[in-house]
Amino acid sequence: MLVLSRKEHDKLLLPTLNITVEVVRIQGNTVRIGIDAPPDVPVVRHEIADLKSIEFAPSEHEANQRVAELAKSIRTRTDSCASALNLLHEHLDGDIAAQSLVVDVYNELSGLERDTKLALDETSDSSSAPHALLIDRDPNESRLLASYLRLNGFEVTTADDRDDALDYLSLHSCPDFVLLDMLAVQDASSEYLTQLRDRSRDDKLKLFAFSDIQPSGVDRWFPRPIDAERLVRELTAAISA
Repeated sequence: MLVLSRKEHDKLLLPTLNITVEVVRIQGNTVRIGIDAPPDVPVVRHEIADLKSIEFAPSEHEANQRVAELAKSIRTRTDSCASALNLLHEHLDGDIAAQSLVVDVYNELSGLERDTKLALDETSDSSSAPHALLIDRDPNESRLLASYLRLNGFEVTTADDRDDALDYLSLHSCPDFVLLDMLAVQDASSEYLTQLRDRSRDDKLKLFAFSDIQPSGVDRWFPRPIDAERLVRELTAAISA
């Protein structure tokens, strides 16, 4: 085991694996670590590493490739089964009950092919869902709002505080929206809003804010309490613009 002492913002490199580990923040007994790794390299906390029920998503390219291979395999096998059933149907000439059973099996295969096509179409649609990063300190409000957005076709990632949000933006692709709950004075500072835009590495990022008074430096403002229906309408309109 290699044991090193690192200060805040120091990095460790695993060059053969194309992985960078950075000490993002040290506060009391807690060290916040950022890991930049290729999409096909899973990064797992040790406490859940042995949980067999946890499934980790492959990269988008790998997932799409697997789906395409699965669809091709299903079509090939259903076509083969249909040909075999057709021959069997001919050989059973005169046996009405057996021929009826063959037709039932063929219908089941046709239903499987239709269901597979429908599932693949739904998967394709969900992959293009707009993505929102929700920053909210209130866990109940965050959970309810995230659930409502997901029901309306949005992909939602939640962050508990400003530092979690900055860390997420540093290590992931830019979301379509950042939804910021401005509960503290420092959250409304132009410096923090600039940090959010800089970390996203995308000048097209749309920043929506929730607060009691209208702040500056944001694309949309929503007064409290949050009108979830209006929020969805505004997000949808921003996507179409």
